[in-house]
Amino acid sequence: MMEILVLYYSRFGATESLAREICTGVDSVAGAAARLRTVPAVTSVTEATADAVPQAGPPYATVTDLRECSGLLLGSPTRFGNMAASLKYFLDGTGSDWLNGTLSGKPAGVFTSTSSLHGGQETTLLTMAVPLIHHGMLLVGIPYTEGALATTTDGGTPYGASHVTWNRDPDTLSASEKTLAQAQGKRVASIAMKLANA
Repeated sequence: MMEILVLYYSRFGATESLAREICTGVDSVAGAAARLRTVPAVTSVTEATADAVPQAGPPYATVTDLRECSGLLLGSPTRFGNMAASLKYFLDGTGSDWLNGTLSGKPAGVFTSTSSLHGGQETTLLTMAVPLIHHGMLLVGIPYTEGALATTTDGGTPYGASHVTWNRDPDTLSASEKTLAQAQGKRVASIAMKLANA
């Protein structure tokens, strides 16, 4: 079974909801399975440490997850047009994997959530892609052949899946947001399968 790592940080549940829909898309590809992982929150109190295992939800990611995956989908809420510090902190610790080419040649996609339509979704997705390019990953977006991309009135971009909360429950995704998240997961898994069989 080929595993696709779906790695995210979520504070209030919106990005986690997208991650779970992306997992549904990955799992829809025969021979592929999603590996859902998160990262601990960071704090300005440098003495604080997170428990080794979270009390609820998926396990924390390790560099072993990066080594074992055949593809990666990376998700974060928007923080001033960029990824959250927690996810950046995890990526900053992957220098050895960068030197060893652990992720080089593997497909990757990015996804995000915001509380408003113009909350920096596209800049977040683009800045999240930068470290993946440095790792040598092959970026996979959502093409306009996905009909929901041309008709969505909330989340979803060609750069990756997204969600807009609009002051509703943060984990309440619209139908088009679910469709596009699943399409992105399916696309990354399908490309990983093609690369493995080439």
